[in-house]
Amino acid sequence: MAHPPAVTDTDARRHHDPSVRGFASDNYAGTHPEILAALALANGGHQGAYGDDDYTRHLQDVMRRHFGARAETFPVFNGTGANVVALQALTDRWGAVISADTAHIHVDEGGAPERVGGIKLLTVPTPDGKLTPALIDREAYGWDDEHRAMPQVVSLAQSTELGTLYTPDELRAIADHAHERGMTVHLDGARLANAAAALDLPLSALTTDAGIDVVSFGGTKNGLLYGEALVVLSPDSVRAMRHLRKLSLQLASKMRFVSVQFEALLAGDLWLRSAGHANAMAARLAAGVADVAGVEILHPVQANAVFARLPREAAERLRKRHRFYFWDENAGDVRWMCSFDTTEEDVDAFLAALREEMAR
Repeated sequence: MAHPPAVTDTDARRHHDPSVRGFASDNYAGTHPEILAALALANGGHQGAYGDDDYTRHLQDVMRRHFGARAETFPVFNGTGANVVALQALTDRWGAVISADTAHIHVDEGGAPERVGGIKLLTVPTPDGKLTPALIDREAYGWDDEHRAMPQVVSLAQSTELGTLYTPDELRAIADHAHERGMTVHLDGARLANAAAALDLPLSALTTDAGIDVVSFGGTKNGLLYGEALVVLSPDSVRAMRHLRKLSLQLASKMRFVSVQFEALLAGDLWLRSAGHANAMAARLAAGVADVAGVEILHPVQANAVFARLPREAAERLRKRHRFYFWDENAGDVRWMCSFDTTEEDVDAFLAALREEMAR
């Protein structure tokens, strides 16, 4: 039998140009060096599997410093998995989730809440990606109507998919409104660190103190190699989270490698430094765009995202030089994202290219 050629050290080589930078997503960035160092630290010897390890146990204490003494943390693989498990834990089989029509769970998760979680999504149009008690009430009705999926959860995103932020008072008003109607509140916190950094508030101020029940806390968009964390702030509001995590394919056997990343992110100020830097680069980008004729900023730049409108042809040319996504191709709307490793030079080079393309 013929065998494939042996793999040598020279076969492991870089397959990309590390000097190429873009503004497509904070997911495009690499892993923060401090996270890589933490992974190496956790790599020696043997540890128990499926969360029975020292790193996952210690992570509980780290997270409680940020989210309060009742917080229970469940590391998972990714953001879609975190959201699906959280929403399953908060709903019955006949339940529904109210969200903004721009929400990630509705637009960008391939139907996973519906197909995997079996959850009906009731979406509400918003001008800025933010729900309000009045907007929630457009779908918060019919609990006794057997012909309608029962509204049981309000799902928010902080920051929103449009880069806007809820204040603590806005979050508290929504939570109180939902709870008064017998509903719970889930927060998609894929970029919660960016929101806290922008508002100069602790994570608890935007979650536990505001009445949120469950948080999908993001790591990958803030420098982790992989992994997110489900943080249950109101343990009485969920059922069988451990079983749902396993059932939904989100239980890592070598969980220590997810947990140690969150420990490195949150035990000190790495989460804040990284998110704050990304926000600052987005502010720099928005300030530079302001004086470019023909380019319109669409939403307030409050975190690490810049949404803009420019002629489609110019955007297409610019995208060949710096990767980014169209948000609405018909309107010419684009999204530019900054990350923990975006530099001032990256932003200035992008602005120079934008001015060149707009001048053509």
